[in-house]
Amino acid sequence: MPADNLAPELSAAGITAGYRSFVAVHDVSVRLTRGRVTALIGPNGSGKSTLLRTMANLHKAASGDTTLADGASIKAISPRDLARRLTLLSQSRVAPGGVTVREVVEYGRHPHRGRWGGGDPDGTAVVDRALGMTDVASLADRAVDTLSGGQMQRVWLASCLAQDTTILMLDEPTNHLDLRYQVELLDIVRDLADHHDIAVGVVLHDLDQAAAVADEIVLLVDGRIAAAGEPAEVLTSELLTDAYGIPIDVHPDPHTGLLRTGARSRHARRAVTPA
Repeated sequence: MPADNLAPELSAAGITAGYRSFVAVHDVSVRLTRGRVTALIGPNGSGKSTLLRTMANLHKAASGDTTLADGASIKAISPRDLARRLTLLSQSRVAPGGVTVREVVEYGRHPHRGRWGGGDPDGTAVVDRALGMTDVASLADRAVDTLSGGQMQRVWLASCLAQDTTILMLDEPTNHLDLRYQVELLDIVRDLADHHDIAVGVVLHDLDQAAAVADEIVLLVDGRIAAAGEPAEVLTSELLTDAYGIPIDVHPDPHTGLLRTGARSRHARRAVTPA
C-alpha cells in the first residue's frame, strides 16, 4: 500500500457506479499518488474501466466522490480546469483522417489555449517533449492514417502527455499491440512515474504486466475490491485462483525476480521428469 505520508494526487472514496439498474462498481476507494503506478486488474466485467472513467468524471457516480490533491471535487471544477490536471487514454479512439502526427499531439494542448487557439506560449515545447518521450518525433509529419496500430497508440499517448497533467489514466493501453510495443509502452509508463513524478492509474488484463509496472495493484471482483497492495500482496495463487475461477500459479522469475503467473487449463501439458 502507498505510504501514509504520500499525499494522493487523486482520491476516489466510496465510489458506486453503474448503468441504469446495473451496478458495476460497489463502494470502491482508490488513491493515485505522484511518482507511483496503480494497476487495476480483475476478470472481465469486474468494473475496472467503469471505475477509471468515473474517477476521470467521464461517468457519473451514483455515490461517493473523487477529489484532487487540493481537496477539490472533480464534480465542482470546470471540464477545462480538470483537463489541465487529469487525462485519460481510453481503450478506443478513432484516428482523424487528413492530419499529421504532430497535429494529433497538438490536440492535447486544448485546455491550455484560448478560445481561438492562442495564448499557449509553452505549447510547442511541450508537444516536442511529448513526441520525444513516446519516440514518435520522427513520425511528426506523417499522416496518421499511414501508421500501424502500435505507432498510433504511441501518438495518442503523446497527445495525453501534451496535456501536461499530473495525473494520467490509461484503460488497457496494451490491447492490440504486439510484444515489442507492449513492453515499450509500459516502459514509458514506468518512466512517467519515476522521472516525471506523474500519478498513473492503469487498467491491465495481463497480470505479468501489472507485476512488472505497478507499485500498487487493486484486484476487483464483481465491482468490489478483493485485494489491494504491493504486487507480492495481491498476486498470490490463492487470491487470483479465487478471483478468476481457474487455477493460477505464481512464481518469481529466476532472472528478473518479478512475479510470473500461469493459468492451468484442463489440457495443460506437463513436463515429464525423466526417470
